Amino acid sequence: MSDDPSALSIEELILGAGRQYTPFQAARAAGVPMELASRFWRAMGFADVGQARALTEADVLALRRLSGLVEAGLLSEPMAIQVARSTGQTTARLADWQMDSFLEDLTEPPEPGMTRNEVTYPLVQLLLPELEEFLVYVWRRQLAAATGRVVQAQDDADTVARRQAIGFADLVGFTRLTRRLEEDELGELVEAFETTAADLVAAHGGRLIKALGDEVLYVAEEAGTAAEIGLRLIETLSNDATMPELRVGIAFGTMTSRMGDVFGNTVNLASRLTSIAPKDTVLVDGALRSELTGAGHAPESEKETEDLSGFRFALQPLYQRPVRGLGVVEPWLLTRRP
Repeated sequence: MSDDPSALSIEELILGAGRQYTPFQAARAAGVPMELASRFWRAMGFADVGQARALTEADVLALRRLSGLVEAGLLSEPMAIQVARSTGQTTARLADWQMDSFLEDLTEPPEPGMTRNEVTYPLVQLLLPELEEFLVYVWRRQLAAATGRVVQAQDDADTVARRQAIGFADLVGFTRLTRRLEEDELGELVEAFETTAADLVAAHGGRLIKALGDEVLYVAEEAGTAAEIGLRLIETLSNDATMPELRVGIAFGTMTSRMGDVFGNTVNLASRLTSIAPKDTVLVDGALRSELTGAGHAPESEKETEDLSGFRFALQPLYQRPVRGLGVVEPWLLTRRP
């Protein structure tokens, strides 16, 4: 933040204290080696400030707490760095979103002659404690859900390498849209897509991993859940005239989870399936098809099954094709049974 007095007053309000320490003084006050303190700050996404007085008592306390976890043996030093990085990246995105989509509109000066800073200070003063409480509440909720997933997986002897479904949903022709639409229109479209996708994924029991403008990535513990989400996304967006067509690819298998993201061949396969899917369709791999038929969600064979009324989904084999980096793949077209 700049050294403008009104801007500094807002910074002090948010941080709860004024600038007091240089980085060296803050590290010394926290009892943390300067090299480690710098690694923590960089992991959290904070710029190097040289020896300017830019840090507060809260920065000293945060350093002391994080290093205390390492000294107590609760976290290794690399893990503490990872905690700092994951927290910094997540909250930086949250703060940017709140400023761009929320506070920016609220802090427009209502009267000529008023500065934005004059409007912002009382607004932040009112909102800050409420948003802070809400942030902690949502974090605790998400932490409880994540802990439950980990504990359940560790209690299950069959989940040493836990298998999940991973789904990609991708807007068709997004690059052409970026050339045709105004920036505001494009932003509204992306926000509508991400909001719709996030709501559908959560409502039907999946978990949104990330949204990348024209693409969302989600996971689900059960194949049936992932399939339902994929079809719901297609059905919902196809009824919205403002939205381009969508295509979805879903694969089932093991994957590596790190820093809130997922990696591995299963993820790559889902991405490749998305890239070859026709417009407004869902393609799945053979492993997800096996999970669906094994759970009774789809028949083993459409032709050899006399009564199809009890099945949720239909699966149609498509031509095998080579997929870059993954060999030959046989995709299956997933549809909802009437």
